[in-house]
Amino acid sequence: MSFFDLSNIHFVLAFFISIANAALLCLISIKFLQILQLSGYKIKGYNVWLKDTKARYISRIAMLSFLSLACVLVTNALFDAYHKDSIYSYLGLIFYVYFSIVFIVNMVNVPQKTPLNQTRRMARLITCLFILCMAITLILIWLATEYVYFIKFGIIVLTPLLLPILVPLAHFIMLPLENLIRLSYIKRAKKKLNKRTDLIKIGITGSYAKTSVKYILFEMLNEKYNVCMSPRSYNTPMGLTKVVLKYLKPENEILIAEMGAKQVGDISYLCNIIKPQHAIITGIGSQHLETFGSVENIKKTKNELVLSLPPNGIVVFNGQSPECKSLYDECRLENKYLTCFDENSEIKVKDVKMSSDGMSFELIYKDKHKKCTCNLIGRHNLENILLSATLALKLGVSLESIAKAIADLQPISHRLEIIKNQNITILDDSFNSSVEGSNAAVEVLGLFEDSVKICVTPGMVEMGSEEYEANKNFAKQLGEVCDYVIIVNKVNLQALQDGLNETKINKENIIVVDSLKVAKQKLSELISYEKKYVVLFENDLPDNYT
Repeated sequence: MSFFDLSNIHFVLAFFISIANAALLCLISIKFLQILQLSGYKIKGYNVWLKDTKARYISRIAMLSFLSLACVLVTNALFDAYHKDSIYSYLGLIFYVYFSIVFIVNMVNVPQKTPLNQTRRMARLITCLFILCMAITLILIWLATEYVYFIKFGIIVLTPLLLPILVPLAHFIMLPLENLIRLSYIKRAKKKLNKRTDLIKIGITGSYAKTSVKYILFEMLNEKYNVCMSPRSYNTPMGLTKVVLKYLKPENEILIAEMGAKQVGDISYLCNIIKPQHAIITGIGSQHLETFGSVENIKKTKNELVLSLPPNGIVVFNGQSPECKSLYDECRLENKYLTCFDENSEIKVKDVKMSSDGMSFELIYKDKHKKCTCNLIGRHNLENILLSATLALKLGVSLESIAKAIADLQPISHRLEIIKNQNITILDDSFNSSVEGSNAAVEVLGLFEDSVKICVTPGMVEMGSEEYEANKNFAKQLGEVCDYVIIVNKVNLQALQDGLNETKINKENIIVVDSLKVAKQKLSELISYEKKYVVLFENDLPDNYT
């Protein structure tokens, strides 16, 4: 009797077991799918995670398959000793299901910074993966039945080992369809934008502070115009396409588009969709150096926004960033402007006073002076304000209106956000971190002179060959300011410890924990009601590093 004969009970069982196993494998593969999504559906980022020794899911899956295989072989041997072809021997698969459920539950219970987003694209990818897993399971059972009969259906316990390959395979199978879908959305977005000849389009890019500058610029321009901006961190092709199709309204006069990148060409692609007329370059650093390969590539990519502007376009550069300053020098546009804290700045600032409650300063533009107060703290926020104010002024917003907007500015969630609770002040800078961002955070932490200062951090990642030195230098700064440093995770443990050991911080006050949850438990042990405390949460590792 043929294995694929519908009257064959083994085939019927194999068919339904293949369906069940495919569903199980899709659940086991959630981590792989999440990493692929976090990588922007680019295999390069996915491969970086797979090659990294920090990606322990592969070894855990290997353990799952090994334990399941041992249980299946023992069960098959026991039942076959009494009855050849006994269907009861398939009960060994119960152990496989049990171990798989334990694996899935443990995986789901791990806190995720950016959980798997159930988009339509992800639904299509999971459907493809399901079909692949089902087909491969059925084929493996058939091959085992024909050539390795003793293991029979137990062969499916090895299928989880194929997931690191099956997930990208499903991605590549779906890629042509996804490209067609993406192009159709982009075509619709470009068509809508082409009809809006009256719309002023602004692009914002940089290695850091893109979202902060976007929100500040929005508040300033909103004093005069009806403004649409990309929400949260919508800075990818499909993210900006969604903004145009869903959020851009006929009454909007300005569109602010945040533009993110992880490799050369990403900004050019976004500019081809939005076609910005004006731009802000917030600064250039070593963030995402791991995928860019070099700072020169980062600089080249950010400059793609400048090169996309029309001849009469306005572009503002952050002169506090050396690499950004060099782009300003190279720029051939007539309407280029620099912002910094000296006389070379287009809009100047003086009488800067900073405290743990905010800052005050005087803005000077041409022959006009305006005193400003702000709830934001830190010199990095002053950089962001100068960048935004310069473009707003060039687009016709008055200095008085800009001062009003500055007074109303509020911290952005997880970007050095201040949260006060009785004797404890939280500085939440957990969204991500760069060298520039960490420097700013430590500077702000130092403003709280009358408090016990604690920093909770895993350090900085995605910085390639510069990661060790960057984290060591960051730790040196922490050691000069902090009373306690809690290092989360082992990713940058050596670099952070080496840096702290070169400072005067009490070695007993350097605490190492495995997770943010344990770090918070340690905080509760350190903090009392007798003193004032300020706690800086600097960075929260992306899920592909935890």
